Amino acid sequence: MEYRDEVGSSPIGSRQSDLKKSFKLAVVSLLTACSKQDISKAFPNFAASEQDFLHRLFIQVVASLHGNIQEEFESLCLESQVGTTLDTVEQFLEEQALNPLHRDKTNVFDVAQNVLTLKKNEIQHLENMLQKAEEQNCLIRAQIEGLKEKEADVSVMADAVQKKREFKLWATRKQ
Repeated sequence: MEYRDEVGSSPIGSRQSDLKKSFKLAVVSLLTACSKQDISKAFPNFAASEQDFLHRLFIQVVASLHGNIQEEFESLCLESQVGTTLDTVEQFLEEQALNPLHRDKTNVFDVAQNVLTLKKNEIQHLENMLQKAEEQNCLIRAQIEGLKEKEADVSVMADAVQKKREFKLWATRKQ
């Protein structure tokens, strides 16, 4: 079924038509008219003529809102080229449906298995990287400990040399 936009010049696709119908239904359901009884219940202290006036005013406001919202929706659709985009998507889907090499249905189980396999491989890779980092940390710690021990040995030797110098100095003074 082919629809035409408001200008009537270009046919619109079923997706664009469905979008507009859905929007109109949503607006109607959001901005439903209120009965006179509802107005009477909401404003029980008002006179009947005032309640009638409020009801007529409410209907005018709702009708105005419907028009304004519809105009704004149409304006946004034109600005963002929603119709053109939906027509392109529809054309693309039709082309895919005609392509015998395109798989119509994707097996969700296969996709899930592929994702699961990829994630498992990623986890294994990360675990390997973590293990290498831990091994490097152990090597670095061992090197640091070795350097600390050498530093302690050098410190002990420096103390021994200092004591030997002090002893020689003391021995030469005593003579």
